[in-house]
Amino acid sequence: MKEILMKFIKNKPLMVLMVTSIVISILEPRFLTTGNLMTILRQTSINAVIATGMTFVILVGGIDLSVGSVLGFTGAIAATMISGGTNIVVVILTVLILGTFIGFVNGSLITIGRLQPFIATLGTVTLLRGLLLVFSQGRPIGTGNTEGSELFNAIGRGFFGPIPIPVYLMLFIFIIAYYMLNHTRMGRYIYSTGSNEEATMYSGIKTNRVKLFVYAASGMMASIAGVLITARLGSAQPTAGAGYELDAIAAVVLGGTSMAGGIGTITGTAIGALIIGVLNNALNIMQVSSYYQDVAKGIVILVAVLMDRKKKASR
Repeated sequence: MKEILMKFIKNKPLMVLMVTSIVISILEPRFLTTGNLMTILRQTSINAVIATGMTFVILVGGIDLSVGSVLGFTGAIAATMISGGTNIVVVILTVLILGTFIGFVNGSLITIGRLQPFIATLGTVTLLRGLLLVFSQGRPIGTGNTEGSELFNAIGRGFFGPIPIPVYLMLFIFIIAYYMLNHTRMGRYIYSTGSNEEATMYSGIKTNRVKLFVYAASGMMASIAGVLITARLGSAQPTAGAGYELDAIAAVVLGGTSMAGGIGTITGTAIGALIIGVLNNALNIMQVSSYYQDVAKGIVILVAVLMDRKKKASR
């Protein structure tokens, strides 16, 4: 019992999640209802999927600011295709390939173009936002009312048993990411590149390929999130994904992943995403103004970064 308690205390993200949930449940009795907990998981699933890809990127010492724009752009493509009667399998494959390609372009700008990750992905943000507004003409794009669109919308709105379908998808992605980081050669290369890129290069590992992989994975995760949010809303909004990169980064850092790279876990990211989801949900059901919600999230991000700096200094 003592060992379990000590592990719990050492796992700061989990402790924060538990304490936060207990405090909120005392302040707001509706928080712990089954329906609300399922709502939290459904809402968290989108950020959690993006944060999974962001974890890969941050582990190699990079950053990807383009994930929100990739979500919005790929979501608009998906809505246009599904409303036009395209087969749902073709739609999903097209969107995933497009998201992966955008991520690969980001990785190429960083590895071949020698741009800083911040600058490269910031440029992609502006480009994709502009393309999205041109493509959508600044108006929402509906998924239509066909049989295919109903099946597509079920991806974001449907349930399998008592649990929303996006939650199953989120869990599946976490399992794959966990296995990759902990039981594959690529996972070891990712940690090694983030810990000491120069030493990793001298050991014969092509670090540029590792970076291309993680940015492509981040783009693919963002496109999956684009499918989820478009299916849930039944339309693609021209402003979709704005600010999502900040929530994803916050989830990763809250989960204990170092912004310097080389240290972090996918389970920590899962907990970090839940912390963000719980805070958002609690502020909503307590009818806190959206302005104050942004203030609260900003404080959480700052605290998370300061904690990361403190851990780095102690090491």
